[in-house]
Amino acid sequence: MSPSAVPARALLPYPLIVLVGFLSIALPLPVLSQHVNEGLGFSLLTAGLVIGLQSIGTILTRQWAGRLADRAGSRRAVLLGLPLAGLSGLLSLLSALMPDPVPALAVLVVARLLMGPAESLILVGAMTWGITRLGAARTGLVMTWQGMAIFGALGIGAPIGLWLMGRFGFAGVSAAMIAVALLGLALVLPLSPVAPLARGARTSALGVFGLIWREGTVLFLSAAPQALLSGYVALHFASRGWEGAGLTLTGFGVGVVATRLLFGGMPDRLGGRRVALISLGVEALGQALLWTAPGPVMAVVGATLSGAGMSLIFPAMGVEAVRRVPAASRGLAVGSFSAFFDAAIGLAGPVGGLIALVGGFPAVFLAGGIACLIGIALLLRGGWGHA
Repeated sequence: MSPSAVPARALLPYPLIVLVGFLSIALPLPVLSQHVNEGLGFSLLTAGLVIGLQSIGTILTRQWAGRLADRAGSRRAVLLGLPLAGLSGLLSLLSALMPDPVPALAVLVVARLLMGPAESLILVGAMTWGITRLGAARTGLVMTWQGMAIFGALGIGAPIGLWLMGRFGFAGVSAAMIAVALLGLALVLPLSPVAPLARGARTSALGVFGLIWREGTVLFLSAAPQALLSGYVALHFASRGWEGAGLTLTGFGVGVVATRLLFGGMPDRLGGRRVALISLGVEALGQALLWTAPGPVMAVVGATLSGAGMSLIFPAMGVEAVRRVPAASRGLAVGSFSAFFDAAIGLAGPVGGLIALVGGFPAVFLAGGIACLIGIALLLRGGWGHA
């Protein structure tokens, strides 16, 4: 059966793999700082560095994961990523059981570093698997649902991780990470690999970067406001004496999910560039409302609009990025493109801190709006023809 004839429901296993795989990533996130600070007795700075190690590992291995998916197949990439996630959980469990905090921290650092390539392999492998199964013409649909799976895993994993920490300690969280990774393997093993990607000359990593840097930069600019919102909205509310900061994050999530459910097929139908232009405009409006909000209600509205605007930019620009590279380098393109999102999440935090220090917390959202406007300007420039 040709990819174009495959029904959309055939996509279901691949977001499910991402949902389960990312649960192993999401479970420890809300409790790592508590474990390092209170359990092991290290500073909050050390705790922050331990949390950030995974992001560093992810950014550094996105392209490697893409090459592996292109050469060895998407299924093999996922089958490597899930055991790595399980191994990270096993080392985390070992760390939790060690009586001496210094060796325990060293083992935990290795565990966090392993989770970086695990995340890359699971996401890039499952995404290229879905694109190959359904065909490049439905790249936007694949990326939309993979993104939904990630948000779902983060939303489910955080409260479960907190509950496990309170009931069983960090050892219980680590054991759950192992169990979830094994569940992911049970889902993947019965699935047959899809036909290999088109053979032919593959583009180098530098060549792929040269083809997709515009799309990646737009993604970077659209993702930065998400990280700024997550990192600074609570401090902004506190500085104004407002309550309900958590509702802004809820509103952001509702905007993301509702937009993907209602309009997830638009990037494939209308073209990624057109959808991204509209989306960035909505996101910029949301950031402007956050910047100027006279009270918490308007801030929540702004956060919801920001989520709705950001929601489709990953699949929209992903459609354009995949179209620009040869089919034999599709995995490398997906990995390279995704790294722009990781970079935005990693850099926005410290940059936002400097902005807040100089201009106050509202200036953080002004910067987010400016980032969206720069993205619009980049989209309106020439050079967007297909490779």
